[in-house]
Amino acid sequence: MTTYVYESIPTREGEEPQFFEIKQDMNDAPLTQHPETGQPIKRVIVGGLGVLTKKESAPPPSCGPGCCCG
Repeated sequence: MTTYVYESIPTREGEEPQFFEIKQDMNDAPLTQHPETGQPIKRVIVGGLGVLTKKESAPPPSCGPGCCCG
């Protein structure tokens, strides 16, 4: 089972959306209504987990002999 983030779709002016998680099978269609309240909802696309590593790079080129930028 995968955990998906959903948000409510405000039905009144000034109403803030609520965010929550629902576990579903990856083959299940996105929900359009909250399973308990019936409130309209939509699935939120969120970024995945990434691993950042530092890559060694060459020093920047200088403008010429005696240049202070390189």
